[in-house]
Order: sequence, then C-alpha cells, then structure tokens
Amino acid sequence: MRSRSSRLREGRPVPSVQPTPTLHPRNRLQGRYDMLRLVTANPALEALLVRTPAGEQSIDFSNPAAVRELNRALLASDYGIAHWDIPEGYLCPPVPGRVDYLHGLADLLAADDGGRIPRGRDVRVLDIGVGANCIYPLLGQAEYGWSFVGSDIDAGSLQSAAANVRRNGLQDVIELRQQLARGSLFDGLLQADERFHLSMCNPPFHASAKEAAQGSQRKLRNLGGTAQAPRAGKVPALNFGGQANELWCTGGEASFLRRMIRESVGVQAQVLWFSSLVAKREHLADIHRQLAKVGAADVREVAMAQGNKQSRFVAWSFHAAAARRSWMAG
Repeated sequence: MRSRSSRLREGRPVPSVQPTPTLHPRNRLQGRYDMLRLVTANPALEALLVRTPAGEQSIDFSNPAAVRELNRALLASDYGIAHWDIPEGYLCPPVPGRVDYLHGLADLLAADDGGRIPRGRDVRVLDIGVGANCIYPLLGQAEYGWSFVGSDIDAGSLQSAAANVRRNGLQDVIELRQQLARGSLFDGLLQADERFHLSMCNPPFHASAKEAAQGSQRKLRNLGGTAQAPRAGKVPALNFGGQANELWCTGGEASFLRRMIRESVGVQAQVLWFSSLVAKREHLADIHRQLAKVGAADVREVAMAQGNKQSRFVAWSFHAAAARRSWMAG
C-alpha cells in the first residue's frame, strides 16, 4: 500500500477525517434548551410547549409550527437575529446543526491562516441553494461577520430570503441571486472578477418525491418521545418541511454532488474551498473518487453530530497549501 507522502507526490487528494462526536465546541447551543429563556425571547413559543415522559418541558418536534417558533427563539436569544420567517411548507432547518457547518468551515480557513479564525465582511461565502430560510447567511453574519451571496432557482424562496435579510438590516452584507440556468450550480452565477473564500451547500438528498415522503415518515418514527401520531389516513408532514427542489432532485444527493464537483473545476480560480453537506455515508467513496478524478489538491471530510444524528461535510480545494495561505494573507 502506498504511503500518504507518495500519494501526495502523485497529486492525488488525501482525505482528512476529523471525528466530532458532539456539537462543535464553539456552538452556543450545547446541552438542553433553557425553555424559560427561549420563551422570554419568543413568547409565542410558550403555547407550544409540551411535557416529555420524563416530565421536562420541550416541544412536539413533529409540529412544524412548534419547530418554527423554537427556531425564532434560538435565533433571537443566541444570535441577535430579531426577525425570521419562512412560508408555510418550506424547509425549517435545525439551527444547531446548521451553525456547526459554519464553525467547521471557519476552522478550515483558520488552518490556512496560522490558526486565526477569520472574521469580518472581507470573508466572502457563496451559499448554493440559500432557501427561503436564508439560515446560513444569517448565522454566518451573526457569528463571524462574513458577507454572503446566496443563490437559488426558486423565486419564492428568494423572496422570503430577501425579507429575512431586509428585516434584519443586512442588505449590505447578504446578496441574493437567482440561478436562471436550470441544472447548473456555479455556471452563469459568478461574475468574472469575484472571488469567494468558501462555497457551501445543503443539497437535496432524495431521488424522488416518494423517497422524500418515506424519509419524512421515518423521521417522525425516530422522533419518539414528544412526537404525536398522525391522524388515520393522513401522510405525516415532515417536521422540518421542504419544497420539492429543497428535498429531492433527479438522481438524488449522489448525482447532485457529482454535478457540483464537475462544475467546480470551471470556477476553481474563484473559490478557495468548495464544500457540501453529505447526508448519506455511502456516497463518500464515490465523492472521493470524483474529486481524485478532477485533480482536487486537498480534500477534507469533517464529521458532525447532534444527539443521535450523525452527519458530515466534504470540502475540497484546487489550491495547494502555500497558495491558500497566500489567498488568506490577502
């Protein structure tokens, strides 16, 4: 078996896996939620509190309205995001896991900058599929002061995202763009003279509407505890919601990520680190094969976890370490 150094000499990416059994150490949402504090931040949450079998206050995580009000409370109390909303039926993201992705990306940049976590609007991030919730730009701006460009194919999502940006007074640091080229991710989106430190993405991970519905039912079963059984004859709604383009695409997550990797080659000079969440562990081997095929200089696989849920993101760069350090130095 060839050594790590020989593989590097051949120019092949060597994945770096960082086990993370719990939330990131910088995540503000460690431990159990303080419901009294959260109700103070968002009084509408109080009417949606329930008692768990253990007698603790919680919410019914199968209730989309309850999850939405919990998110509003967390965003207001811990991140100073006073206004946040999504239209009925759109993806309602779990805040702790979303901010963990941002912390992991900050660590990635810090490793190329002498261990210093980069902050401020000069750090530019591209969010592919920003969604109606606009969660990554809002959290990334609150946590690190970064500036964002968020893209989406759905005009309704962008309208909602723009309202969240505007109501929080962040128009100068969060820009939204519609991707008009269906089937494209980067193509036609970036201006020729702009550069980004990071790109990030939470891809649709189902291959069909049927598969998405089955995933919703499994998620509800796994909630246990505070989840309420659906009424007879009704298909349960996913507690975190989601429109078709948010939940599934032809070929599912694997096909989406292959397309992202292919397109990243064409804009490699404009992005320091590309990245994406990867929901299904079985897709990792193919992702690493595709990245080796396109000649990525460095590949990182970063594990994340929230409770019993295991997740990860994969990041890749076409720039060698010295070039990345030069980029970070400005």
